[in-house]
Amino acid sequence: MPESAQAALTRHARWAWAAGLAFLLAAPFIGVYPIFMMKMLCFAIFACAFNLLLGYTGLLSFGHAAYLGAAAYFTGWLIKAAGLSPELGILGGTLGAGALGLVVGLIAIRRQGIYFAMITLAMAQMIFFLWLQAPFTGGEDGLQGVPRGKLFGLLSLESDLTLYFVVLAVFVAVFLAIVRIVHSPYGQVLKAIRENEPRAISLGYDVDRYKLLAFVLSTTLAGLAGSLKTVVLGFATLSDAHWSLSGEVVLMTLLGGMGTFAGPVLGAFTIIGLQNYLADRVGAWVTVIIGAIFVVCVVGFRRGYVGELLAWQQRRRIKDEG
Repeated sequence: MPESAQAALTRHARWAWAAGLAFLLAAPFIGVYPIFMMKMLCFAIFACAFNLLLGYTGLLSFGHAAYLGAAAYFTGWLIKAAGLSPELGILGGTLGAGALGLVVGLIAIRRQGIYFAMITLAMAQMIFFLWLQAPFTGGEDGLQGVPRGKLFGLLSLESDLTLYFVVLAVFVAVFLAIVRIVHSPYGQVLKAIRENEPRAISLGYDVDRYKLLAFVLSTTLAGLAGSLKTVVLGFATLSDAHWSLSGEVVLMTLLGGMGTFAGPVLGAFTIIGLQNYLADRVGAWVTVIIGAIFVVCVVGFRRGYVGELLAWQQRRRIKDEG
């Protein structure tokens, strides 16, 4: 590739990232409801966490909502019942989801393909039943009235604007951490496992150990999303751990572009935005509309938004070089 073309692509990418960050910083001041934006950012973290597992490791989990829901309940109980500060509640919920992911991962990682996916789904259903029966979760009513409190005992989170920038800072940190992980030697091994696991084994890598770590990292970050969501909305419900949410995060990842950095973020924004915009207008038909969008995505642009854009840039570079 000519150096000028490479420099132009790098410059365009930087401008795109800068524009996206500028929009997120300005969103509360241009009429976008902060609660809505925080919800989208939480699900963007969830989708990025799932993409780390599916897009970069090649492991399809059908039960990832279990870890978001677990962290949501843990955080809600720690803040409301145990009286912990929000940062400790979020930390406890995140670590709890990671520990749960470790237990499930030790069981599921021994299988591959559809068997791995089915084990994660089965374990998630067992966890869902646990939240339904556990006394501290509130059953079908959920865990309500979780206070926001003060961050580090100093910064009150009662203001939506203040909490928004806290959530935004966490989202940016998670996004940058995932970029660093993917570009690290560990991330390169994950890509090698995704592309050709037998070859990675032949090179001497303990692939089960690498996949288990990826699974735990993904579930921990999914838990962070659930913890933040509980603090933002003030409640945790069974819908946070329902199997349908596990399907939605798959849709978010595929719609935006699996194996890309920005794809899951755009996919999460699209799905949550459609759900909020169409819920009062078409009611239950929103599920049909989202399903139709998914079909169009699979048939028309299987790489997702960002994936198709990157593929178009690749074709354009080859044409220019030719």
